[in-house]
Amino acid sequence: MPSRSPAGSITRVRGIEVGHYTDTRRPTGCTAVLARGGAVAGVDVRGAAPGTRETDLLHPSNFVQQVHAVMLAGGSAWGLDAASGAMRWLEEQGVGLDVGVGRIPLVPAAVLFDLAVGDMRIRPDAAAGYAACQAAGSVDPAQGNVGAGAGAVVGKLFGMGRAMKGGIGTASCTVGGVTVGALIACNAVGDVVDPATGRPVAGARTADGQALLDARRALLAGETATSIIQGTNTTIGVIATDAALTKAQAHRLATVGHDGLARAINPVHTMSDGDTLFCLGTGLADPGHMSARPGMAVLATMAAEAVAQATLQAVWAAQAIALAAPHALALPCASDFLPR
Repeated sequence: MPSRSPAGSITRVRGIEVGHYTDTRRPTGCTAVLARGGAVAGVDVRGAAPGTRETDLLHPSNFVQQVHAVMLAGGSAWGLDAASGAMRWLEEQGVGLDVGVGRIPLVPAAVLFDLAVGDMRIRPDAAAGYAACQAAGSVDPAQGNVGAGAGAVVGKLFGMGRAMKGGIGTASCTVGGVTVGALIACNAVGDVVDPATGRPVAGARTADGQALLDARRALLAGETATSIIQGTNTTIGVIATDAALTKAQAHRLATVGHDGLARAINPVHTMSDGDTLFCLGTGLADPGHMSARPGMAVLATMAAEAVAQATLQAVWAAQAIALAAPHALALPCASDFLPR
């Protein structure tokens, strides 16, 4: 079974729900992060090969102030269709921007490339996005080989044969009655490292496959990376807080969240990654439990920490997979090499 985080989760944020859809035939899937009451949103696209939808909507100067969900999906560009399913489900619930003649659910999305894992003809679609919304709830979400992390792989700098299983993870922290959480689907070309020690936890393996290589040290020592097709990687995720935010503040927290990726992934934001982080602010923190309203410096620190820990959780929760021919592929997981 997928593991659950001891470090909190994004659903500890008031007003946030998460649901996964996992297609075990490949594997692949998608993950819906819902804010049915609406959330002020921002985004920062830092990788050089992104696959996204509705990100221009989130620019602080643009009209719309709130969105109703974010969709994370595998399947590369095809996976963006999952957001259409989320729109249909939210419309059925009466959720969306009131435009007089009806309500339009606003669902930004980002995808990662998992087409090299199994049969690429199987990928998330609108029905998958709808199912992820149906499964959504406020309990701590499952992690590892589920949803958008089902087909995720990390450490591909020296080829898929030396890579390891990635996944999806979550974490949160609370200060002064305000919670910031993150949900990260990690499909990075680089290694995932423990932010506390700098030690690789999952990533490229040695040529014999029996140990972690430490890609940073290998590259600096002159080892040649395998030619990598641009866009065939990517870490995507959502930061959420129950603090009240402006769009400019949501954008800033999405930007600072990438500091968390930089602490947990090395190398990160490469030409082969489409790293994208969204930020949602629900404004639902209970004033009666707020000892002091955290300022942006505190919220930014919390956002980066939540992202770093959620990225780490993504690989600790991942499980090894072995696919049969004609798509034969064996990917070990972090716990195969390191005790936790």
